[in-house]
Amino acid sequence: MLKNLKQTKFSTYLVLIILFLGCNHKKQQTHSTSETINPVFFNEFTKVDSINPILNPSSILQFTDPITGVLAKWEERNVLNPTAVVKDDKVYLMYRAQDLNGTSRIGMAISEDGLHFKKMEEPILFPDNDDMKVYEWNYKKSEAEQTNSEDCYFCYFDGVEDPRVVQSNTGEYFMTYTAYDGKTARLSLASSKDLKTWTKHGLVLKDEKYKDLWSKAGAIVSKLEGHKMVATQINGKYWMYFGDTNLFMATSTDLIHWEIAINEESKKPISVLHPRMGYFDSRLVEPGPYAILKEEGILLIYNGSNASNFNDLLLPQYTYAAGQALFDKTKPYKLIDRTESYFIHPDKDYEKIGEVNEVCFVEGLVFFKNKWFLYYGTADSKIAVAISD
Repeated sequence: MLKNLKQTKFSTYLVLIILFLGCNHKKQQTHSTSETINPVFFNEFTKVDSINPILNPSSILQFTDPITGVLAKWEERNVLNPTAVVKDDKVYLMYRAQDLNGTSRIGMAISEDGLHFKKMEEPILFPDNDDMKVYEWNYKKSEAEQTNSEDCYFCYFDGVEDPRVVQSNTGEYFMTYTAYDGKTARLSLASSKDLKTWTKHGLVLKDEKYKDLWSKAGAIVSKLEGHKMVATQINGKYWMYFGDTNLFMATSTDLIHWEIAINEESKKPISVLHPRMGYFDSRLVEPGPYAILKEEGILLIYNGSNASNFNDLLLPQYTYAAGQALFDKTKPYKLIDRTESYFIHPDKDYEKIGEVNEVCFVEGLVFFKNKWFLYYGTADSKIAVAISD
C-alpha cells in the first residue's frame, strides 16, 4: 500500500513537472514570436570587414579654395557621412570631407563593384563666393583663413555637410545637405543633371520664421525604380523627413520649394518620430538615407544616439546606431511600426575611435547587383559599407 502511494505521488509530481515545463516553453515561444521583426524592415546588413573602411582621408587631393584663394587639402582631416546613387551601372558615392581646419566640402568617388572606389580630385560642392556663403562660411572668419587652436579645434568648423541624393522623374538629381556657418546648421538644397556640376537652390526652410531654425538631414520619400531611387508624390506632394533631435516634415510640389508641416492649433512644426528613454535612440533621432515608399508603407532608416542616462545600458553613452521606422503610405506623418533595437552599431576599432567616438552613421543606400549596399560614416572619420541580400 505504501509502495503504491509513493508511486502515485511520484507520477503526480512527474505530470506537474511536465506541464510546468510545457507551459514555460510555450511562454518562451510566444515571447520570441512577439519580437519577430516586421518583414518590411531590413533583417540584416553584413559589414564587409575584409575591405572596411573603404574610404580614408588623404592629404594628396588638393584644390584652390574660391573664397581664400589658398590651395586646400580638402579631405585631409576626415571623410564621413556619404550618400550614393547608381548611374551607368556604377555606384557614385558623394561624401562629406573635412580639411584640417574643419571646413566641410562634398567629394565624389566612383566604383564598378560598390566596394572599391576611385576618388575625384576636387570636391563637387563647396562654400563659394555666392548667395549661400553667409550660411556656409564660418561667421568668425576674416578674409584670411583662420587656424584652429588646440583649445578650440572646432571654432572654425563650417561648410557643406551630410548629402542625401535622389532623382526626379525627369532624371535630375536633387541633393539635400547641411549648410553650417559655425553657429547654426541649416537644411539646404542643390540640383544637378550629371552629379558633377551642382546648382544651389538655397535654404529648404526659406520662410523668415524658420530660416534661422537649426535644421538638417533631409530624407525625401522615394521609390525604387530599377536601380534608381526616384522621388515620388503622395497625395499630390513630395514629402521629406528632417531633423536631428525629433523628426519633422516638409512638403513640396517641385522638389525645390518646400513648406514645413505645421500643427494648425499650436502653429509649431509637427514632430513624427521621437527619442525613446531606455533605448538606443534615447538621446536623438535623425534620418539616414532617403525614405523608401513600399506597398506596406514608408520605410525610414534612421540614426539614433544613446543618452547619458535613462538609456540603453548595453551601449556606451552617446553611441550612434541605426534603427528603422515605418510610416503609413498615404499619411507619411503616421508612424505604424518601429524596430525595438538597432541593426548596426559600432563594434570595430575604426567605428569606436575617431573624431567622434562610437559612431556608425548610416546615410547612403543603393540597390546594386541585386543587393542592398549601405554606406556609413565611422567615428566621423572614415567610411565603411555593409551589404544585405
